[in-house]
Amino acid sequence: MSVRRLLTASACFAALTFGAGLSHAQDYDVSFDNAVHHEARITVTYREVGSAPVRFQMSRSSPGRYAVHEFAKNIYSVSAVDGRGRPLTIDRTDPYGWTVPGHDGTVSLSYTLFADRSDGTYSQIDASHAHLNMPATLAWATGFDDRPVVVRFKPFSPDWIVATQLQPQAEPNTFAAPNLQYLMDSPTELSAHMVREWTVDDAGVPRTIRIAMHHAGTDAEMDTFTERARRIVDQQIAVFGDVPDYDFGTYSFIADYLPWVNGDGMEHRNSTIINDTRSLKDANFDQLGTLSHEFFHSWNVERIRPEELEPFDFTRANPTPSLWFAEGFTSYYGPLTIRRAGVANTDAFLGEMGGQLDFVQNAAGRRFGSPQEMSLRAPFVDAATSIDPTNPNIFVSYYPYGAVIGFGLDLTLRQRFPGVTLDDLMRAMWRTHGVPERPYAPADIEAALAEVTGDPAFARNWFARTIEGSDLPDFGPLLAQAGVLIQPVRPTAAWAGAVRLPAMGAPVIAAALAPGTPLYAAGLDRGDQIVAVGDKAIAGQTDWTAALAAAKPGDEVSIRFLQRGVERSAMLRFAPDPSFTLVRVEAGGGLVTPAQLAFREAWLGAATE
Repeated sequence: MSVRRLLTASACFAALTFGAGLSHAQDYDVSFDNAVHHEARITVTYREVGSAPVRFQMSRSSPGRYAVHEFAKNIYSVSAVDGRGRPLTIDRTDPYGWTVPGHDGTVSLSYTLFADRSDGTYSQIDASHAHLNMPATLAWATGFDDRPVVVRFKPFSPDWIVATQLQPQAEPNTFAAPNLQYLMDSPTELSAHMVREWTVDDAGVPRTIRIAMHHAGTDAEMDTFTERARRIVDQQIAVFGDVPDYDFGTYSFIADYLPWVNGDGMEHRNSTIINDTRSLKDANFDQLGTLSHEFFHSWNVERIRPEELEPFDFTRANPTPSLWFAEGFTSYYGPLTIRRAGVANTDAFLGEMGGQLDFVQNAAGRRFGSPQEMSLRAPFVDAATSIDPTNPNIFVSYYPYGAVIGFGLDLTLRQRFPGVTLDDLMRAMWRTHGVPERPYAPADIEAALAEVTGDPAFARNWFARTIEGSDLPDFGPLLAQAGVLIQPVRPTAAWAGAVRLPAMGAPVIAAALAPGTPLYAAGLDRGDQIVAVGDKAIAGQTDWTAALAAAKPGDEVSIRFLQRGVERSAMLRFAPDPSFTLVRVEAGGGLVTPAQLAFREAWLGAATE
């Protein structure tokens, strides 16, 4: 959120801390008496609101999400009273809110919230915890966004403690926010969770990093997780050379690792939600991948912020053409800083990036749009649902797409501009847009690239080809600098497309086929049933696998299939399997040079193999 809005609220925070100035605050009281049935009872009170009708509403979007979410659907049993406790009439003319006329200048709206999904977007309430994403939890009155906020929680269980980026107050379980923007950006967990803290140095100023973890694991597992998290945090601070000035001095990882939650990660200004259905032990601490991604966001997107997201509009989708940078480059630095921290080795990093490169380079969607276009499609794909099917071949997720772009740009900079890396670009964006919190436009990224390379022509050409267009660099020579090979997974195997047939039942193609694949070229589509390949009947995946094994790239064979009740036939020409992986030269039996090893270490950190 904008530093300008926070600074204007600093006086309000000081007043709230000392118990004065409450008359103009919006107050929330949140209780969980019926937590076992996933309900909270919430009352919000506004004072000195004048005489006009007050419009309350629920958000339709949430920070970190780019699609519309109808949070009002879980609100019911709504009532209102005035400052003397007298019942008020509520007008309901649309599904998103409630209008209260005829009050005395004070309005208290009470309602019941049903919540049973624990992730970065929704809320979950049960006897074990209350996991609250504020846009899915708190109604608010329009026209009073800049008022300070006080939130009082009444825990369901006496062992529940509160984890949040909201400012603690003197009264137990009471917290404050300077305004609506900060309130809605402040997820909160109430549970009997474990806490670990440490400080990092910010040019002589200590900043606290906190992990609040609700899980069924051991203290020793929590300690192992924390030690590895500290190393990742240190590596990300090293990328930027600076620690964000976290409001109230603390950044909180709020983690739920339980079988009844939903896996997710969601960034916020001074905190993040990280969820997983697996325990630390069962996942072998794989949750650190989400932690790494989300913490990088405390620079990239929370402070280095696209101008379209500032301020955030809770009434609609918030699209931006820059998600390839905000989310995609973050998806590159997540595994990169895990590798630099020594939490994972080079092979694990290459496996992660090789999978993303394979996916993006072979994705049909790149022919339909640039990374900017894919970013603008976010409202249609970011956890959004619809009844009618969407062509999956016209979209490439800006997460791996942007990660591959960052991957390629980092290697290109290291090749063409000695001493320059992608870290330099991130630091330039931090200096000009993060520290002053000046939202950026796409042209600002190009300007930063021109600055760090000293070559505006390179920056313009790269931006035109890669961001406004959909070109990818030739990764072979770029990776060769580090002694890394692009290796086909099945170099001699026949391939007809990425398709699997059911092991049981009719051999029906379940998903859309990609343009350019042999089955697509032969005229098959989702829902078609393959009857025979050549003279071999196909009854399921086993027969299909056998047909592929009997062929080689370039072979042509007849294929019969049922398409919406009509049996058809065509010629199917097998192609080479395009999938590939990234491997170290020496892992494949080759010789790696000292220069390649030096490049690799400068890029990824000291070897751990």
